[in-house]
Amino acid sequence: MTPRDATAADLPAITAIYAHHVKHGTGTFEEQAPSRAEMAKRMAKVQSAGCAWLVTESEGVITGFGYYSQYRDRSAYRFTAEDSIYVRDDVRGQGVGKALVAALLDHAARQGFRQMIAVIGDSENVGSIGLHLSLGFRQIGVMRAVGLKFNRWVDVVTMQRPLGEADRSVPV
Repeated sequence: MTPRDATAADLPAITAIYAHHVKHGTGTFEEQAPSRAEMAKRMAKVQSAGCAWLVTESEGVITGFGYYSQYRDRSAYRFTAEDSIYVRDDVRGQGVGKALVAALLDHAARQGFRQMIAVIGDSENVGSIGLHLSLGFRQIGVMRAVGLKFNRWVDVVTMQRPLGEADRSVPV
């Protein structure tokens, strides 16, 4: 299960996986599933910035996708990235997410990023929290009841992991 760069041919599966999470989960706070065209636009923006948008597949079927991009648009954040991963519901817990996050960390470090942030929807999302902990992230905060989805208040857990030289030096 080696992640690879996503292509336009992967968009139907990516869109379907994300739509499932929008409609049934609290890992994303979107409430309307975006179209394939919108997902294509998002993927192009990430890839054109030199960041990664990856997929995993098993026997030719996409099992998950993940990407990272600069954490915020302001220039001071240019060395900090944020990851996002979504796994097909029927293969959760089988290492898909871990493979994606590990590959994203590696790619981001090679691109010169010094920190990776994970903004995890729902403090009850023990799978994503545990996955990030297993890859060296630490929890740095919980914002209580900042989202309202499925008629209930939802927390956001923020986690962070240093990359490469992290804060031991200033990039030149």
